[in-house]
Amino acid sequence: MHRRNWVGLVLFATAGCAWAQAYPSKPVKLVVPFAPGGTTDIIARVIADPLSRAIGQPVIVENKAGGGGIIGAAETAKATPDGYSLGIATVSTTAANPAINPRTPYNPLTDFTPIINIAATPNIIAVHPNFPAKDYKSFFAEIKKVPGKYSYSTSGTGGIGHLQMELYKSLTNTFVTHIPYRGAGPALNDTVAGQVPMIFDNLPSALPFIKENRLVPIVVAAPQRVAALPNVPTFKEIGLEPVNRMAYYGILGPKGLPKEVVDKINAGVRKALEDPAVRKRIEDTGSLIMANTPEQFTEQIKAEFEVYKGVVQKQKLVLD
Repeated sequence: MHRRNWVGLVLFATAGCAWAQAYPSKPVKLVVPFAPGGTTDIIARVIADPLSRAIGQPVIVENKAGGGGIIGAAETAKATPDGYSLGIATVSTTAANPAINPRTPYNPLTDFTPIINIAATPNIIAVHPNFPAKDYKSFFAEIKKVPGKYSYSTSGTGGIGHLQMELYKSLTNTFVTHIPYRGAGPALNDTVAGQVPMIFDNLPSALPFIKENRLVPIVVAAPQRVAALPNVPTFKEIGLEPVNRMAYYGILGPKGLPKEVVDKINAGVRKALEDPAVRKRIEDTGSLIMANTPEQFTEQIKAEFEVYKGVVQKQKLVLD
């Protein structure tokens, strides 16, 4: 090898190592593609502080709601791939919404760099206490008896709550009207206030209201019954296993993110999750810690996208 080429390689490698050690040299933005108060926001804020300590720079959570998560996710997809603008990935933004919305301004499989799946959470149907049913059997009988009388709220059109409820409706031949919001927080507020009789939501954001008896849990999407809700059946138990899918909450960046950045953030989240207090805060919401590799998270996103793409095609779902 020529001396000039060898020196160039050494300088390139040295510069790469220095860059990797220097990252991050300023605060890192973490975009939550939904309004404050929902599960995505909860998970992001639980992980932000310990991740800040792990990487040595502030991690600033920024809510960018709209379009069922598309607006915030699109911002992450279009960001400069330098590691200073990352986003929270959900099933809604990387699978359900792109599967139903042909105008989604990004490809969930090619326009992002998955970094790590932080946690997976059950999803739940819950009703306002005034709803004339308090368990699944009577709930099903009520919505079956009067098609179109009731409506349900979700975090947005094309989100996981929307597609899961539409799948439920198609499998049970029932009809309730979809009322989309700009995030789970506003959807919960209106359901708790009685303006909408039911919600399909992620468990962590709904659980505090359930514990306060301001919402009544009906059926949950989880591998087994949730410890905090031992009397609430899973969708699998009621014979609707296709609906029994959990949501994920991970971190990703735009495509082309340097491996050094991916490894630094992945290691930082893992370190943050070693803290028993952090793990407890997440697990207390009903979530399961994932903390997987970038490669594993990439495969999860691909698998969920294919599932919801199939649901949309099979059920002929279209945007309103």
